[in-house]
Amino acid sequence: MTLNAALLLSLAFVPLAAVAQDEPVLTPRVAPATHAAGSTTPVDASGSENFVVPAGTRIPLILKQGITTKNARVGDPVYAQTVFPVTQNDTILIPAGTFVQGTVRNLVRPGRVKGRAQLQMSFTSMIFPNGYTIILPGAVEGMPGSQNTDVKGKEGTIEQAGSKGKDAETIARTTMPGAGIGAIAGGGKGAAIGGAAGSAVGLATVLLTRGPDIQLDPGASVEMILERNIVLDHVRLNKQ
Repeated sequence: MTLNAALLLSLAFVPLAAVAQDEPVLTPRVAPATHAAGSTTPVDASGSENFVVPAGTRIPLILKQGITTKNARVGDPVYAQTVFPVTQNDTILIPAGTFVQGTVRNLVRPGRVKGRAQLQMSFTSMIFPNGYTIILPGAVEGMPGSQNTDVKGKEGTIEQAGSKGKDAETIARTTMPGAGIGAIAGGGKGAAIGGAAGSAVGLATVLLTRGPDIQLDPGASVEMILERNIVLDHVRLNKQ
């Protein structure tokens, strides 16, 4: 091969070598990290927290409407309102003025001879001033200031006080006038007869008259107790 031919042949491979050297080096893309499939770890993007009001918390209420065993029915609504705030860690969780709704669960009319009036109601929801509503498991724990009713049992049954004193008063009130009339009519013997007649009238009145009904007027104080924990959402609680 002549010198010129060798020179031409070497020059023919120069562009290929230059191209091979200038070609960029490619590296594979690494896929972004993802959560494992089926992960149940919650992600809290809002930074909010929940407040827990524990079971057994007592909340004072006042009734917004009257309730009486004389005409109430099972299923009738009960409307009340908190009168004192519930706080936790220097934070008001349940402000005064929060509405509480409930229902009449059971009632018993008083008997004519025995058996006291009974009323059972439960509280089912709470409505905050901003409209935030939660479901309640609340029962009656007490009737502060009431002299005629008592609360008994785990169900919070309100029971009317007995009427034995009033029954005795009724019999005595009818016996004395009868004795007086008998004394005027026939001396000592007539007094005995008149007293017996008056006593019979008083006894008949007692037997034919029902005992006192439970009468809860608007504004009556009721102490509610939470039967289990309630959870309050921080964001919804402070929403205006």
